[in-house]
Amino acid sequence: MTRAWTEVVAAVIYRPDGSYLLAQRPTGKAYAGYWEFPGGKVEPGETLDAAIKREIREELDIEIRVACPWLTRTHVYEHAAVRLHFFRVREWRGTPRGLEGQRFAFQIPGAESVTPMLPANGPILHAVGLPQAYAVTSATALGIEKFMPALEAALTNGLRLVQVREKEMAAEPLRRLAQAVVTRCHALGARCLINHDAALARAVGADGVHLNAQQLLQTQMRPDLAMVGASVHTRAELDHAIRIGCDFAVLGAVLATASHPGATGIGWDGFFDIAGGSAIPVYAIGGMDDSHLYPAAWRAGAHGIAMLRAAWR
Repeated sequence: MTRAWTEVVAAVIYRPDGSYLLAQRPTGKAYAGYWEFPGGKVEPGETLDAAIKREIREELDIEIRVACPWLTRTHVYEHAAVRLHFFRVREWRGTPRGLEGQRFAFQIPGAESVTPMLPANGPILHAVGLPQAYAVTSATALGIEKFMPALEAALTNGLRLVQVREKEMAAEPLRRLAQAVVTRCHALGARCLINHDAALARAVGADGVHLNAQQLLQTQMRPDLAMVGASVHTRAELDHAIRIGCDFAVLGAVLATASHPGATGIGWDGFFDIAGGSAIPVYAIGGMDDSHLYPAAWRAGAHGIAMLRAAWR
């Protein structure tokens, strides 16, 4: 039997300090007292963009100026089966007020203090806590003597997610580099993944593994590590990453890159065609630097940007 999904929109509303808003469901609604991302049902004939702006105005008395599409997930409650379309919002006006008598609170990603949470929120809270910048090492190109100070500077300046990927490096130098990068990342509060090699990730105490696209399609069960990312180039590959439980994916190349001269990349429209409505966060890679994060990447549905050379400047 085909399930009848109730279409719902929800917003992650950010303040400039990086905190975001959660609201408590009011008395009289299912799961009253539970905390959630504000939003509500899409009305017949209404676009998702119009719905999220209307719902937030009706619930919190604020005006959303730009709503950026993010994740789409489904959840089956006792009372309804819902398809949740999440938006992220940085541009909004007004002072939030609980027009339905509901409480609300701004929370720090990864340090949420309100409880209980709506059951559907678990994966979204995990995704909110992912950094918006994902850096891939470039030690072979730069030389280790230049790369390690560049890593130190980037971590000191707030980088919080790093992938060790050095395809041309021999096994023992790679192990030493991976151990050094993991140690520095953990010392400064960042997480580190190892490209392709789950055994190496475990050996050096990394936080997880990043699967390349070929390896992803050969993987039928999520590796037993705290964090798993994957590189994808098609919607089929992204769907497989979602199916095996990857935490996030990286898609590109979006723009032209120095490593692929003459290639134009898929562009932001191409990125959205593949990643739009993903159930997991997707980073854009290829020609990225900090200037592409907002509004371009956000408006195309990207969680953030993944960088090689630009991360170490």
